[in-house]
Order: sequence, then structure tokens, then C-alpha cells
Amino acid sequence: MEWPDMLRFTMDPLELVARGTLMFWFLFLIFRFILRRDVGSVGVSDFLFVVILGDAAQNAMIGDGTSASDGMLLIATLVVWNWSVDRLTYSFPALEKMLAGKRLCLVRDGKMQRREMRREYITTEELMAKLREQGSDDLSEVKAMFLEADGEISVLKKEKKDGG
Repeated sequence: MEWPDMLRFTMDPLELVARGTLMFWFLFLIFRFILRRDVGSVGVSDFLFVVILGDAAQNAMIGDGTSASDGMLLIATLVVWNWSVDRLTYSFPALEKMLAGKRLCLVRDGKMQRREMRREYITTEELMAKLREQGSDDLSEVKAMFLEADGEISVLKKEKKDGG
């Protein structure tokens, strides 16, 4: 292949932008509303799913495109959408709440919130492991423990009272 052929579009650039846009929003919605958040880590099945999803999405996005220009335009489209979502959620807090999700209270005043844990498929063992990572193994010390929208765990400990 010669340089001019590598840089020549092999499909309509507008079609590439449309395919990239459709797949970006389709995947965004899947990740936002369907995939479970996994206590700050990615499980093997989640990772496998993302790899397979990426391959399927690539085929849907690029279609018959084969040139470097096709790929660069497609990547630029995805980058622009990603940047746009970040910019819009920063500028409009109401939009951020809708697109980014909300935090979930897993422990309140030392008591596990089992309903919320079940909703996210978080086991007692996972919860306690995350608590130990925060330097504690006693739920009674916890004022609140949250699964944040990004999948990270935050722990607010109760204030210790001085004994004298």
C-alpha cells in the first residue's frame, strides 16, 4: 500500500462520524445503566465482556473502512464525544447526576445496608475486604460507607470520643 492510499478515505467521512456517534452513545448507555459497578475493581468476566464488546463495536463502527484516515476520524469522533460528556457534566450539575450515577450507601451507622448491597451484587466478604483496605475491620467504627459513582469505596468513620 502506498502513502496516498493509506490516507485516502475508503468510506464516506460523514458515515464514519455517524457510526462513531451511534456506537459511543450505545456503549455509554450500556456502561452507565446496565453493567454493574464492581466495588472498585474489574472482575475477569467484566474484563472479558469489555474486550469482546470492543471488538464487536469496532466492526460496527468501521464498517468497510480500511484506511488510516478512516480510523483516525473514527477515533477523533469518540474523543470528541468523550470530551463533550466530561465538559457538559462539569458545566451542568443536573446533567452530571443523570449521566454519572449516584453514590450508594452500603453501611450506615455500623449497619450493612443489605438492600443496596444486593442491588449491586456486593457480598459481605467484598464489603469487609474494602473496609480492611481502609484500615479497619469493625463495622461499628463506620459512620457511613459508600459505593461512589466511579466504583470506588469511601468510608466515613465515627468520631472517637475522648475517655477523660
